[in-house]
Amino acid sequence: MKRLLYGVLIGVILSAVGLTIIWELRFKRIKFYTPYQAVMLDNNQVYYGKLTGLGRDYPVLTDVYYIKSGMDPKTKDVKNVLIRRGNELHGPDRMYLNGRHILLIEPVGPLSSVAKLIAESKNQ
Repeated sequence: MKRLLYGVLIGVILSAVGLTIIWELRFKRIKFYTPYQAVMLDNNQVYYGKLTGLGRDYPVLTDVYYIKSGMDPKTKDVKNVLIRRGNELHGPDRMYLNGRHILLIEPVGPLSSVAKLIAESKNQ
């Protein structure tokens, strides 16, 4: 009888620990300490913006930028240009991302090239 009681008690404790871990991983809000985040999707697209709602099915990215690469026909050099979303025909002001397609999220460092380009775009 004692073995059964101990077995049930251990099972309850392990279940509680497991549920706590799942709760923390699924619902705990990750805090970002930089104004912008880099979000890589499973189609290899990377967007830079302010991410909210992480942990939900459709987190939201606002103030969105992306990098467009192009070759200079004269010099054959590849140039990367930071483009702000919103100038497209439909004028989007945010992106609702499918959370299942987010591969990784990284902070955009305040001294990084991307952060400097975003700051320059805001001053124009």
